[in-house]
Amino acid sequence: MRMFVPLLLTTGALLASAAPDAAAQNRRSNQDMVLQARQQGRILPIRIIERRVVPTMHGAQYLGFDFDSGSGIYTLKFLRDGAVIWVDVDGRTGQIIRRTGG
Repeated sequence: MRMFVPLLLTTGALLASAAPDAAAQNRRSNQDMVLQARQQGRILPIRIIERRVVPTMHGAQYLGFDFDSGSGIYTLKFLRDGAVIWVDVDGRTGQIIRRTGG
């Protein structure tokens, strides 16, 4: 038992330090896919999407976005009166697909 606890703590520390690296690598891979899709003209740049959507969200604070490279959908996140609002936008056309929350 004495040997098990230090081994468990060491293993946990190693796994915890590896998790941020994996998350950062996943984010980087997603960014690369977005850049490639933009360069190939398959999706609109996020700045164009933001210019179209943010002004329509009166009284809401823009928090940022996620991009699903599989579907080509940007999800913009807003905060209004303590409620989170998600706006899904087709990355190819810039059209709002749906709004949820808030």
